[in-house]
Amino acid sequence: MPVVKADLEACQGYANCIVGASDYFDLDDDGVVVLLKTEVPEADRARVTEAARSCPVSALVSLRLEGYEGEIVLVGEETELPYDKPPLSKSVLAGTTDEDSIRLLTQEQADADSIRLLLGHRAVGLDVAENLLKLEGYEPLHYDHLVIATGASPRPSPWGSPPGIHVLRTLQDARELRGDLLRGGALAVIGGGFIGAEAAATARGLGLEVTIIDPVPVPMSRIFNPEIGQWFADLHLDNGVNTMFGTGVEAIEGEEGNFSVHLTNGESVQAATVLVGIGVIPNDAWLSASGLLVDNGVVLNEYCQAVDAANVYAVGDVARWRHQKHGEDVRIEHWTNAVEQATCVAYNITHPNQPRAYTPIEYVWSDQHDWKIQVVGRVGGNVDHVLIGHPEVHGRFVALYTTDGSTVRGAAIVNWPKALLACRLGMAKSTTVQELRAKLEPQLEPQPTGAS
Repeated sequence: MPVVKADLEACQGYANCIVGASDYFDLDDDGVVVLLKTEVPEADRARVTEAARSCPVSALVSLRLEGYEGEIVLVGEETELPYDKPPLSKSVLAGTTDEDSIRLLTQEQADADSIRLLLGHRAVGLDVAENLLKLEGYEPLHYDHLVIATGASPRPSPWGSPPGIHVLRTLQDARELRGDLLRGGALAVIGGGFIGAEAAATARGLGLEVTIIDPVPVPMSRIFNPEIGQWFADLHLDNGVNTMFGTGVEAIEGEEGNFSVHLTNGESVQAATVLVGIGVIPNDAWLSASGLLVDNGVVLNEYCQAVDAANVYAVGDVARWRHQKHGEDVRIEHWTNAVEQATCVAYNITHPNQPRAYTPIEYVWSDQHDWKIQVVGRVGGNVDHVLIGHPEVHGRFVALYTTDGSTVRGAAIVNWPKALLACRLGMAKSTTVQELRAKLEPQLEPQPTGAS
């Protein structure tokens, strides 16, 4: 019987512990990690400990876990204590989560781990030759190792950013957007990616009239093929969201509380509030004179080290590293990647003679209306897919992506936590499409009549 449970909604490891030690960890039907055994033999201890450590708060705490004894300083432009960002467009915007519950590091925890917090100071420059980090409003900091985790910023709105036109990237952004939503009136969401779609679903849950506008034919078309993308469009329509896919925004006129969003098809959408979610840009401009190679992020080797400075690392949205398994440089804009990459960097800093290449299986999730969407591996692009289940028949489904008809390249999963685990484990073990299908199809049952 399971003896310990950990809710994945609050877990920063996203079931990585199961991938590393599936004989000790498992996932129940509600998507909750369960510990199967309480005693770990000496022969298994290192493996289980490593699996459990895949749930870090950040590179800072990971460094302490790896035995780093030097001074650690966290520099941040925001004055906020570190916080979990995925809830911003979901539970924080909805008001169902208090801000304290999303904190990843408190002052007390930082003090206990001897982590110095230097918040409210923006990094403005870097001298690689002298190992100096230059800050706004503070003296330069000397470093032995530097981890760049400056993330990304929303792509600027082509229609300006007067009151009432929002982006959503920070906790303060979420506070301001929620304040406008609570005043009522319609919301226009420009951009149907994950952030836009999540915010639209949240606003609809608050009872607002919502319209999603995007020039792509179906939502998230960069990830999903047209058939699955249409299922997502139908999900929003079924929940009362107006969708305007296949058309762009020509101009926005008006003022806070009374905007007219003019579309390229000649129509207009009236809105009290506008959310612009048209992508992000890595925060790397401050490194232009640093001597580091910067090209759509800090360019790194397979160990997440800057290619021209071995004691400089980068993680998260600002990191562009060499993925050995993919054979190309990649930059991933997902929270899970930042968490996993931080663990790898912490290990490599503390084990300079035995560095590990960072070769993750990509993972991202999204909550939209009553759908729990989980994407693992590489999906989208010009690849085939195999569907298991159907949203109208079973209330859940998996799409397996493959380039050769056998090898699983990636998977998109809706409302099926056990399938997520099967796909993650299967990809790690090179399980074929046919083998995964044979394992998952027997789990399907038609949903009750009238269920959605």
